[in-house]
Amino acid sequence: MQRLNSPFLRFGALSIICLGGLIANGCTSGKATHAADPASDTQKIAKKPLAKNVILFVGDGMGVSTVTAARIFDGQSQGKLGEEHSLAFEDFDNVALIKTYNLNAQVPDSAGTATAIMSGFKTNIGTVNVKANTPFGGCGDIPAPPTLAEIASDADKSVGIISTARITHATPAAVFAHAMYRGWEADRDIKGPAAENGCVSIAAQLVDPTTPIDLALGGGLNEFTDAQFTAWDNQGAEHVVVKTGTDFDALAGDAGQNVLGLFGESHMDYEADRESKGDQPSLAEMTAFAIDNLSSRDSDGFVLMVEAGRVDHAHHGTNAYRALRDMQALNEAVKTALSKTSSEDTLILVTADHSHVFTMSGYPVRGNPILGLVRSHDRSTGQPSPDPALADDKKPYTTLGYQNGGNVRLPDSPPLTDNVVQAPDFRQQVAVPLGSETHAGEDVPLYGTGPGSEKIRGVMEQNEIHDVMIEAMGIK
Repeated sequence: MQRLNSPFLRFGALSIICLGGLIANGCTSGKATHAADPASDTQKIAKKPLAKNVILFVGDGMGVSTVTAARIFDGQSQGKLGEEHSLAFEDFDNVALIKTYNLNAQVPDSAGTATAIMSGFKTNIGTVNVKANTPFGGCGDIPAPPTLAEIASDADKSVGIISTARITHATPAAVFAHAMYRGWEADRDIKGPAAENGCVSIAAQLVDPTTPIDLALGGGLNEFTDAQFTAWDNQGAEHVVVKTGTDFDALAGDAGQNVLGLFGESHMDYEADRESKGDQPSLAEMTAFAIDNLSSRDSDGFVLMVEAGRVDHAHHGTNAYRALRDMQALNEAVKTALSKTSSEDTLILVTADHSHVFTMSGYPVRGNPILGLVRSHDRSTGQPSPDPALADDKKPYTTLGYQNGGNVRLPDSPPLTDNVVQAPDFRQQVAVPLGSETHAGEDVPLYGTGPGSEKIRGVMEQNEIHDVMIEAMGIK
């Protein structure tokens, strides 16, 4: 038989040999290699750093267009052109796009999307931690999958939730509660078949003695009864209820207390109105307190969910100014978390539950006020035009707008001016008339830093965010 003297023949034979045993044994530069040692592989996995803490930030309704507009808005508020600016979480090394559909909805709501993020499975629109084939899951004797709070608490971690929305609202509720309908926030909402099947309100689940929640800060005073406040207080001297920013500030030196802080009858104020309207802490202040509180308890770490819930509400009202101011508040909270934790032991994720039909358009020049009228380049001179661009109806239009909502641009709508469109109360114009602007169905971003964040890659299903958190902490 002819020997394999030709280098080309030797390479071809080696390739065939390697192809057959590549996965099992490896093949490198023609040299024999040893099979992988399972013990050494196990040792490598064991040495992989785990996340002692996980902080999940959710910008409710924060789609890509919202991030872009917020980046420019924040930059321009600092005297920059804006486009070159970066929000704190945009500097994270790991980024992915997240599919947001619900099990039965192409364009989702916060209940179904938050369930996917917090508890790891997709479900129907409007439901909180209840699988589609068990409508009364979690009620009475009907089981439901464990929540993120239950999973973390069983792993001896402290659990906190923060939201500028009601603490019983869909996104924060998905951390700890089960509800066939997201509207079961208060006891008064449990009626008919829900009551007959032993369903319990989201508020009641939060203050139950078996709750896995150690700290909850947000809005929603009206969703709780006096008896429920008493139930929280009666769990021990370390359980406190605070209802004002002043009372909240007084807790600063008390470590490890189980705090239920409710700063508003319904949702908390928009960031743009917070200081002038009421006695409420900022999102960054609540984040700082929560990190100090939860990290002081023991050495097992914590899980904290922080929601900028009112970004969503401002978008529903087609009020871009308040949406972007609440995005600034979210950015400050992320900065706070970065300054108070270590990248060695804390996984920080920033994402959205869904997007909105929020658009940027019209060819504005670089540095044009993001809330302003579109001013384009003069095609004859190449310089920015001093006058606003005009639509086919001969009227100016804004860079930011919404596809649907309550402020429809009509033939008899008065021409817009710079003063009008940059006022805090201006509602951007829309094309399709609806009582409230709607969510959108496109992918949303996910940003991550810290142990386990390397799993954030490509285009991911929303429920995979839950897997990233659980795996990062080493929870089986």
